[in-house]
Amino acid sequence: MDGINGNCIFCRIIQKDIPYAIIYENDKFLAFMDKYPINHGHTLIVPKQHYSNILEMPFEIVGEMYSLVPRLAKAITSVIESDGFNINQNNGKSANQIVPHVHVHIVPRYSAEKVKGQWPTRKIAKMQELQDLAQKITASLAHNYE
Repeated sequence: MDGINGNCIFCRIIQKDIPYAIIYENDKFLAFMDKYPINHGHTLIVPKQHYSNILEMPFEIVGEMYSLVPRLAKAITSVIESDGFNINQNNGKSANQIVPHVHVHIVPRYSAEKVKGQWPTRKIAKMQELQDLAQKITASLAHNYE
């Protein structure tokens, strides 16, 4: 596939070189569960074309990527019964971008959380747990959007 960076972890996931819990895929984007979730259901949306940051992306591709956010967030929040969600997208190390491949975070949030200006601590999720949740979200997407 053109535009793939073989050293990029997200490009390797896109190429299916690394097993992952995918919830959505089309010809331009892939959405999968974050292995280091802030909260249960934390999902990443990535363009299949490698872009280091959002400023490298054509405007219409940025728009297409963000148009997926409400659709995926609705399925995620309904399956895990969260009270809300954050949408986050970082660009550059100074903005806390850890993987230099554009990605949008959908982070479910709960009213019971006591957030004092910081995110909850990330965890390491088990792949089977992520895949089980991904199946439920994928089923919700198929049921609500076909």
